[in-house]
Amino acid sequence: MKFILDNWILILAALTSGALLVWPMLKDGAAGGSTVSTSEAVRLINREKGVLVDVGEPAEYAAGHATGARNVPFGQLEGAKALPTNKALPLVLLCPSGARAGKAAALLRKAGYANAVAVSGGTAAWREAGLPIEKSAA
Repeated sequence: MKFILDNWILILAALTSGALLVWPMLKDGAAGGSTVSTSEAVRLINREKGVLVDVGEPAEYAAGHATGARNVPFGQLEGAKALPTNKALPLVLLCPSGARAGKAAALLRKAGYANAVAVSGGTAAWREAGLPIEKSAA
């Protein structure tokens, strides 16, 4: 007991550190693992034939999107012809911030696309990672 009283600050720091290490795993587990980093997104695209889909609005897509991304606005996801017919392929979803892409991933998983994931941080993170961005003619 004396050890605990003498070293309460160290014990508190150790518990806080452990909690901070476990938190991201718990958060991703609760979200169903629906977000991936930009490097994981590139791996899915290159090695598992993942399809890159930008769920931003057409104006946002035209302003700048990941090279090779298809534009399927969030409001038009249900029944969109631009989505692959093979629902086993990974769908890597982007939007400017990543928020709509997360919602789109959940929606598409309910529609049968079991491997739908959102890129954490969206197009902004894609750009920061130095990955190719292109603009469309408006």
